[in-house]
Amino acid sequence: MRLPNPLYGLYERQLARGLPADARPRHIGVILDGNRRWARTFGARAADGHRAGADKIAEVLGWCEEVGVERVTLWMLSTDNLSRGAEELDDLLGIIGDAVTDLAAAKRWHLQAMGALELLPPRTAAVLREAEAATADVAGLHVNVAVGYGGRREIADAVRSLLREHAANGTAIEELAESFDVEHIADHLYTKGQPDPDLVIRTSGEQRLSGFLMWQSVHSEFYFCEAYWPDFRRVDFLRALRSYAARERRLGR
Repeated sequence: MRLPNPLYGLYERQLARGLPADARPRHIGVILDGNRRWARTFGARAADGHRAGADKIAEVLGWCEEVGVERVTLWMLSTDNLSRGAEELDDLLGIIGDAVTDLAAAKRWHLQAMGALELLPPRTAAVLREAEAATADVAGLHVNVAVGYGGRREIADAVRSLLREHAANGTAIEELAESFDVEHIADHLYTKGQPDPDLVIRTSGEQRLSGFLMWQSVHSEFYFCEAYWPDFRRVDFLRALRSYAARERRLGR
């Protein structure tokens, strides 16, 4: 439902007032989808869509702060995306690098890079590490920046890390197999030590996770929004929170 512009403010205020304070997500995962399709609607280049999507990020983080969200995970580039054409991928990596640098320069959010950084060009990986280091002492909203991220890759990396740790400690494989528990995997994920996402939002109308936070999202609520990411509005965000608040969270029980 697209309301005339003069009604947006009133509708947003009504939505915001109707959100119960005790039913708001602490951690939101966001799949930033639809940049290329948004660009095609204007006959523009894919890079223009990616740039418009990058410009949306700080605004959405501000909305999260307003409602008391403590942590946001932004999926900006998947491992599958690394197989795109060289020209588009170069543009996209440059846009992501600029966006992350700008977020860090704001000194408003605590950034954490997550993903297989070794698969990225050295300059992109360096930008992500520099942004993480530059915001290490920032006490604001914690923002996981998922670049070169894939859910299967994350679990494989967690298993590799676990095996290396036990090998270094001299643990026999039979001993490890006997004591192995799901928490052993959780302790080696990119998000180790963090609460799992309460809500996962995907824009662009696609209704799948595509491997996003496969392990962590087992008890998450999902919200699929028709808007392309550059068109994602505060009213869309508040609708997602309203939908989340209306659900009875069973958490596997």
